[in-house]
Amino acid sequence: MTARKGKLPAAKSRATRTAKRPAKAQHGTSLVTAFRDIRELIVHGKMSPGTWIVESDVAERLNMSRTPVRAAIQRLQREGYIIEHRNVAKSRMVVAPLTKEDANELYTIVGHTEGVAGRNLAQMPVAARLEIAAKLKAINEKLLAIAEGHGGRQGEIFELDRNFHQLIVEAGAGPRLATLHAAIIPQTERYWRLYASSIINDLHLSVAEHAGIIAGVVAGDADAVELGLQQNWIKGAARLGRVIDVFGERGSW
Repeated sequence: MTARKGKLPAAKSRATRTAKRPAKAQHGTSLVTAFRDIRELIVHGKMSPGTWIVESDVAERLNMSRTPVRAAIQRLQREGYIIEHRNVAKSRMVVAPLTKEDANELYTIVGHTEGVAGRNLAQMPVAARLEIAAKLKAINEKLLAIAEGHGGRQGEIFELDRNFHQLIVEAGAGPRLATLHAAIIPQTERYWRLYASSIINDLHLSVAEHAGIIAGVVAGDADAVELGLQQNWIKGAARLGRVIDVFGERGSW
């Protein structure tokens, strides 16, 4: 029998759906794997702000059992990626919206954690901190070239900026601080990915703030580096807030 136009035969349709699924997770799929995969979907916007979380649908999408997915959703809720939305009739788990209030809190937290790492970096021996400063300067020069239209691609901005800040964290953060930073920083990435094209016009401001941080590292001025990192994030939140005012809070209700 010939399938109707526009539809696949049932067998072929099933095969197509199977081919698009991720490989079946091995027995005993861990909470860590489920948490990582769902968080990636959220951070990359594949589960957009405000989306209802249906446990069975997520499990099917990831080709996992519901047990680790359920535990991962609970952990993601504790970390702020997912929230419970209540109304008169029912409550639902939803992907956390992107709001000015949330951005201000996130950026302030990251600024303070990186500030501590930066203070430690500035107190390192001269040779070690100058080596890091040279790497930071090289990254910042690439950002400056993009800001001035002299080279690079706008698509590189996020990676370059992330590398700048990660270099400071890797150099100056202990294991507890690094773990805290790693837990919170992906949430700021959600804002970048959604609003990036409208923040790029202010790139030169961030580059100038980076230059002040680098100068503090070279001078071994721990106070200047700590404050510079805090201000870079706080001012970044203010710049983001102006963009959100124009385009609205995504996933809010």
